[in-house]
Amino acid sequence: MLIQEKKQVGGKLRYRIRDHSSLRLLKRLLGFVAKLAVLIVFIFPFLWMISTSLQTFEETLAFPPTWIPAAPQWHNFAEAMRSAPFVTYAKNSVIITVSVIVLQMIVMIPAAYAFAKYRFWGRNLLFGIVLLAFMIPGQVTFIPVYLMMADWGINNTLLPQIIPFMANAFGIFLLRQYFMQIPQEIIESARLDNASEFKIMQKIMIPMAVPALATVALFSFVSHWNDYFWPLVVTDSTAVRPLTIGIAMLRESEGVSNWHIIMAGNVVLVLPILIVYLFASKQIVKAFVYSGIK
Repeated sequence: MLIQEKKQVGGKLRYRIRDHSSLRLLKRLLGFVAKLAVLIVFIFPFLWMISTSLQTFEETLAFPPTWIPAAPQWHNFAEAMRSAPFVTYAKNSVIITVSVIVLQMIVMIPAAYAFAKYRFWGRNLLFGIVLLAFMIPGQVTFIPVYLMMADWGINNTLLPQIIPFMANAFGIFLLRQYFMQIPQEIIESARLDNASEFKIMQKIMIPMAVPALATVALFSFVSHWNDYFWPLVVTDSTAVRPLTIGIAMLRESEGVSNWHIIMAGNVVLVLPILIVYLFASKQIVKAFVYSGIK
């Protein structure tokens, strides 16, 4: 598109023709290149992991590196599962992750509902404490929580991997923002119909906040499914350790150079996260659009 611009120079008007269509095209091209570069940076480790998991031992040592295996070695996955008690590790990961998500929902939904729709003394102070807990790194609280779990005598069980994470400060914050978008008139109408607060949460708030709940559940799932440090600290028995530690033990049992077996184990670890994300990605977008978070 040609645009005529005029500019006054020395008391005279001068005209200049500028082609904005080529400038717009250049911006789009640069934007596409930038997005492609970011995509490559993020997707490269996954492609490398999958490729290595299907290679032979010799191909993992080849230089230059082999990108496409000559013959995919699907038995690497079976060998990885035989190298450690994967069933036990996977069962523990499922129990820990599901328990944490369920308990977080039980605590998070009433708390967010109270902060969003109730007026009570100290509400802002308590919500500020929630935000403070959201901003404090988990590494700061590891030692006090470990000592508390040790005093209770529950270390080296599944409980210390679940109990400290019953509350989710980020989830309370996000869900409160979502609840605040729901008109107060809807809640007042339900109260006029003698609906209890529990019924209001069950029939009105939760169905309208499904995107936010799905987002929090996904973030919590990824965080606790991938958790390595805390289970390593509070457990020393195979019977109660999650899959992340099982993958780490695979490196010790198989040797540093057997990267095709190690990467096969990593693919097994990552696959559930990718599946869950594919089902929840649309809900995540909706949650951040309608919760007022930009």
